Amino acid sequence: MKTQYVVDLADGARVDAAFALRAKEVREARTGDAYLALDLADRTGFIPAVLFRPGANALEMPVGSAVRVTGRVTSFRNVRRISIEAICPCDTWDPEDVLASSARPREELVGELRELVKTVREPSCRRVLRQVFGDKEFFARFASCPGSQSYHHAYLGGLLEHTISVARLCRGVADGYPDADSDLLVTAALLHDIGKVDELSSAVTIEYTDAGRLLGHVVLGTARIRSALERCPGVDMDVAVRLQHAVLSHHGELEWGSPKKPSTLEALLLHHADNLDAKAAGFTSLLSGAGAADERWTDAANLFRRPLYAPRAAQDDRPARAEEDAQYHRLTA
Repeated sequence: MKTQYVVDLADGARVDAAFALRAKEVREARTGDAYLALDLADRTGFIPAVLFRPGANALEMPVGSAVRVTGRVTSFRNVRRISIEAICPCDTWDPEDVLASSARPREELVGELRELVKTVREPSCRRVLRQVFGDKEFFARFASCPGSQSYHHAYLGGLLEHTISVARLCRGVADGYPDADSDLLVTAALLHDIGKVDELSSAVTIEYTDAGRLLGHVVLGTARIRSALERCPGVDMDVAVRLQHAVLSHHGELEWGSPKKPSTLEALLLHHADNLDAKAAGFTSLLSGAGAADERWTDAANLFRRPLYAPRAAQDDRPARAEEDAQYHRLTA
């Protein structure tokens, strides 16, 4: 069990812990000597590190592996880093120690997903959902899968969290658009990102698989849905085609990796719900970083390409002024 985390490392602290090796680069010091610059991470964040006079074993250490590091926390140009004394491959580690996880309990998220599945009444949609999520091995991978490599929900359980958020948005949006098939829309939302189970690997760091790079989760997910449909006798073919279209087009634009543009109301609503949740989650993660540094604004080096305002949380212990509010609660003729 890991006992030292990045968030707890203070200047001068001794370090002896496991980390994920996110990146490394050989650089040249002013003296002309080579040194190794590394990025280390665990579930609480990441920290740069430096190793002077690296040996062959350190130079050959693969990025994306778990490593055990001993050394001390130092500062260079006001940046906290680990000055490494020794580094070696880690024999055993817990992925949830070196990779960030959803702040919400996994059992709670699984329960919410099951409740959303129960709301779907259309027979063909229910059969497909049972086929996909009834596969225990697949569902275990789905429940622990990240939502992306870095942009949004980039942590263990992130895919499950994102899926629930999008499905809830779709269920609510459908109430405002009677022409939308609510069950089809929610089914598409629950299945829209299942291809990420095959697209992403999260053993130590979040990386793309070969299939993920070559095909992408939209195609991989549609293939899983098509396979499930083939095992579902009596599925309405119109529902099957519209469901696949919604998943295929959920990125909205061809330049955003969507094989098709949305051509049904359900597909259009799914695209915007997915985009909203991804953008809001990415935005929120940037604000949390600024808040941790006690900054009111982020820098412009982010996906939104502009500084983002990060207001401090309002104080909940401010006294209530009941006499000022009373006039707004009176009933008048």
